Amino acid sequence: MKILVKKTRYGLAFLFLSYFLLNIAACTKDAKIPATDESQLSLNANVQTNAAQVFVSNEKIAFNDTVFIPCANGGAGEDVLLSGFLHTLSTATINGNNVRMKLHFQPQGIKGIGLITGDKYQGTGVTQDEFKGSLVNGQYEETFIDNFRIIGQGNGNNYLLHETFHVTINANGVFTVFIDKIESDCK
Repeated sequence: MKILVKKTRYGLAFLFLSYFLLNIAACTKDAKIPATDESQLSLNANVQTNAAQVFVSNEKIAFNDTVFIPCANGGAGEDVLLSGFLHTLSTATINGNNVRMKLHFQPQGIKGIGLITGDKYQGTGVTQDEFKGSLVNGQYEETFIDNFRIIGQGNGNNYLLHETFHVTINANGVFTVFIDKIESDCK
């Protein structure tokens, strides 16, 4: 299934890119405090801000893609051209030495047409991805849940995809949990 491989590759690429970026950022800086007299000339202190930095992005993005529906066309399958919009809400918080990000994707008005039969389809579902990590030691946790549905006319050509992905990496860089469960069904 083309869509399954494509989504899993993107998910794994996102995971490893996020983990790589957290490890690059895992450092602290010494800042010199201005001396007020000679007794303080050699005084260094680790400076850390506890004020949270919050970033929010709320967008509507054009979506165009072709998805293979194996149960369409009387069970022979067919590609379905989908177009519409994808609502994306992203929030990121950096607080001290920790980062947390939450991503939410939801189709809006996504319609499709079977390229062989001309059957009409609707794209529905929701995708959420949440991760948190340490900027000091590389500790990382992520959970990704995807419910992707292409609903056709009549019975037997509805494509349902559910993916649950979770990973936990401890402060030593060891994967302690890795789950990637993908289920698909035609109804």
